[in-house]
Amino acid sequence: MLLERDLIQATGFRNVRDGDRVTGFQFRVRMPSYRGMAASLIDGIAVRVGNLVDVPADVPSWTLQGKTYTLQELWASEGVRWQLDEAATVTVPLEGGLPQGVHEVGIELKLRMSYIPVEHQPSTYRESRWITLGPEGGDGVFRYGVSLYSFMHDFGTVLDLQTALAAVADTGATGVEILGEGHVPGYPEPTTEWIDRWFALLEKYSLQPTNYGSWIDTRLHPGRKMTAQEGAAALQRDLKLANRLGFGFVRPKIGVISSDLIPDPIWTESVERSLDLAHELGVVICPEIHSPTPIKHPVVDDYISLIERTGTKNFGLLIDTGIFQDRPIPLRAGETRETRPAFLDGIGVDPADFADIARYVVFVQAKFHDIDHNLEDQQIPWRPVLKALKGAGYDGYLSSEYEGERTPWRSIEQIRRQHSLIRKIASELA
Repeated sequence: MLLERDLIQATGFRNVRDGDRVTGFQFRVRMPSYRGMAASLIDGIAVRVGNLVDVPADVPSWTLQGKTYTLQELWASEGVRWQLDEAATVTVPLEGGLPQGVHEVGIELKLRMSYIPVEHQPSTYRESRWITLGPEGGDGVFRYGVSLYSFMHDFGTVLDLQTALAAVADTGATGVEILGEGHVPGYPEPTTEWIDRWFALLEKYSLQPTNYGSWIDTRLHPGRKMTAQEGAAALQRDLKLANRLGFGFVRPKIGVISSDLIPDPIWTESVERSLDLAHELGVVICPEIHSPTPIKHPVVDDYISLIERTGTKNFGLLIDTGIFQDRPIPLRAGETRETRPAFLDGIGVDPADFADIARYVVFVQAKFHDIDHNLEDQQIPWRPVLKALKGAGYDGYLSSEYEGERTPWRSIEQIRRQHSLIRKIASELA
């Protein structure tokens, strides 16, 4: 399991309880040195949280290797170590704990380095970071998950599978999405060892596989079109793998033939050839409705037509909340309004349109790009969106799909903000 580069880790920031009482809060800190060291060399950690908390270095307690110590107990300890690859948990007493939301947590960590002259000791490490304290309690109106797509560029570089799943679980989410070709090593034939580890990690973090992302690459071979039989074979390959990994939904991203994402005509036959297998496996095939395709569109009508014509329970719609974006994504370096797709300014679908298709929707990817320190989403109008979903009777997963700036580790904190925001709104709708 890997750690974030910041000394203060985003995961693990929570209130702590003693029975029914909230007695304080805790967060995790990684070792700032280049080596692990005896815990008796810790000289304490002062903690400040905005204007709510300001405690001196000897107040917080420390949890290392599963055991909690006061600073004085650490000084007297033998054999207790703060390892380089282990985040220490710091607990600060505070009756009632911290309120839900984004907090600026500042630390002044002191360590004694025996090989540095005493007049320059202790070595002091100062850092502050904005991190989100998420809500506690049940799911309320909806269920909540995260797509590992949210960690794109981080996954395989600064995040491994266990670290990613731990970050998902730490938000209070219960569901996890993956991309078959993005997250399964050896795709489409992962080893038995990897599958066993996958299920062991799901159990460890109490996560449920939700939606599996796949592709029907209709332009697979230059100079010729993919046949419906080949499209069905690609889809069925992923249906089988998704089922082996415990997923109940499969999102096939089907090759398109137009700028408004009309799928290749082979989609209909490819899907129909696969419905019996989907039924046998207990999997629902659900192509996504993704910007720039709105809800009121022939693509959506055609998907619904297939459901009505066949009577299948193994085909449905996946809604990507990016269609509700009503403010532009900021221009990236080198971009202009003229050189990037217009839909990045938002197509502003009216959330009320969801009611017309709600009975066909089986999954919602909660797409977002940026949520600020005040828990205000800069592109997606969550209150009307969630009100529309609830009003139409949707009570399934909202699965976070972060697609914002790809600075390393930023996705972890952004997902925490989104879960805090949407769960707060959902609780007010209940």
